[in-house]
Amino acid sequence: MRLTNFTNYALRMLQYAALRGEQVSRVTDIAEIHRVSVHHMVKVANMLGRHGYLETIRGRSGGVRLARPAGGITIGEIVRITEAPLEPAECFNGRLNTCPLIGVCQLARTWQCALDAFLTVLDGTTIADIACNREELEDRLSLGIPASEPDPAGS
Repeated sequence: MRLTNFTNYALRMLQYAALRGEQVSRVTDIAEIHRVSVHHMVKVANMLGRHGYLETIRGRSGGVRLARPAGGITIGEIVRITEAPLEPAECFNGRLNTCPLIGVCQLARTWQCALDAFLTVLDGTTIADIACNREELEDRLSLGIPASEPDPAGS
């Protein structure tokens, strides 16, 4: 199964926010670190905010941070939101289906079993799980306080 870039960006943003904890992260910084268009990441942040996964803060010191604990957000729920509707084949869409094998096709049942298995695995993985190797992720992403943000320690 292939997921869209939008889903990938949403998961990256949530992972980044999990690494930052309570600190507010600027969407432009997240986009720059991941080498993704700021425009795309703004769309992602807005959607995640509307669905209650991110707290979005406006203004000069604005940005995003997790609105819920990372351990309470599953990859499966994010995929369901960002990829909706999940239809691996034409036969999953009752309005558009033109297949004459509706109701007797074993392939449709196989597709459904595969989709269910895929989502079961994703439902068993949280944002906390994909951010658990914090040190490696921070090293790879060169995390820290970006130069554009004041140092909270005042040094």
